Amino acid sequence: MESIISFIVVFGALVFFHELGHLLLAKRAGILCREFAIGFGPKVFSVKKKETVYTVRLLPLGGFVRMAGEDPEMIELKRGQIVGLLLDGDGRVEKIIVNHKDDYPNARIIEVEDADLEHGMYVTGYVDEERLERFAIKEPAFFVADRQEIQIAPYHRQFAAKTLGQRTMTILAGPLANFVLALVVFILIGLLQGYPVDKPVIGELTPDGAARAAGLKQGDEVVAINGERMDTWTEIVNTIRSHPQETLQFQIRRDGKDMTVAVTPEAKTIQGETIGLIGVYQPMEKSVFGSVKQGLTETYYWTREIVAGLGQLITGQFHLDMLSGPVGIAVSTGKVAESGIYYLMKWGAILSINLGIINLLPLPALDGGRLLFFAIEAVRGKPVDRQKEGMVHFIGFALLMLLMLVVTWNDIQKFFL
Repeated sequence: MESIISFIVVFGALVFFHELGHLLLAKRAGILCREFAIGFGPKVFSVKKKETVYTVRLLPLGGFVRMAGEDPEMIELKRGQIVGLLLDGDGRVEKIIVNHKDDYPNARIIEVEDADLEHGMYVTGYVDEERLERFAIKEPAFFVADRQEIQIAPYHRQFAAKTLGQRTMTILAGPLANFVLALVVFILIGLLQGYPVDKPVIGELTPDGAARAAGLKQGDEVVAINGERMDTWTEIVNTIRSHPQETLQFQIRRDGKDMTVAVTPEAKTIQGETIGLIGVYQPMEKSVFGSVKQGLTETYYWTREIVAGLGQLITGQFHLDMLSGPVGIAVSTGKVAESGIYYLMKWGAILSINLGIINLLPLPALDGGRLLFFAIEAVRGKPVDRQKEGMVHFIGFALLMLLMLVVTWNDIQKFFL
């Protein structure tokens, strides 16, 4: 249960900030965003604020921002259709009543002759059998269907109406938000827990290590080992690792006093190599500048490592166990959560970078696939046919779902069978 809860919290946060990036840039560009959803499937919770419905859905495996113009409009007015019109004081249409018209006794009932709700923003219809009238559509205006209001999206409020730059930034904002989130989390870890520094000082000690048994204490400054001067933590580690089960004379400075402590590193074999360990961690410090620097360093390091891992897909060094689906991520998240909140925060930041990079891959149905079509549009000077692009994304999405099923089954076999 802890694994499931940890996974939902961490993955939900990553998806939330990813979709929030899309939402903020879309709204900034003037795009009508109908829904901001975390998860898929049936709605568990929803609340409407201004133009957007914010929902939490049952399956916490992703999220989306539903922008006007990205999908076919849910309601269309057809010639001969009987609708009701609610007008404002200037005679402009505020609401178009599609059904249950008896609930609106003040509505003007018309038989639709013609309508343009994207560019011309009007509807014409017969008020009686002979009199044809034209009604201007107010902004904003709404359809009312099954007693639910749906905002009408004029063309200038739709995604496709925006400039190539605005559309690009709207799509790019999701992955970028994941990188920003990772950076912020790494900085917070530095501010709250501290960040490692390469100084010749003893950090936290393990309860059962050779350092604690010998009498070393956290904060001891290591001046020399076996007479050799130590200037950095890296030098201390290298010296200890190269002398397993050999007594080392630590010359330390504690509270301004020099003393010598004999420590015998325990031998441990890692990947066929025997090294010495004494059970101490790297020293930590706290500062705003240092935390920001460490956050940038960590973000760059993990970005490089993940990109290098993806590079193995191209070089042919890939195998299925290198991928993890929701099951594998949930199990790993649960194990990391057992180590403490800071480890869980770092794991979440790494996953956030991974999510950002994966979404930037130029594959159909991913943000990178959308950006690839924008690049083609920039070269051609005109957009790719929307139906053709939609078909490519549909096929890509189907293949991604198939891959997820295969990876999930592999995770189940690996962890539970």
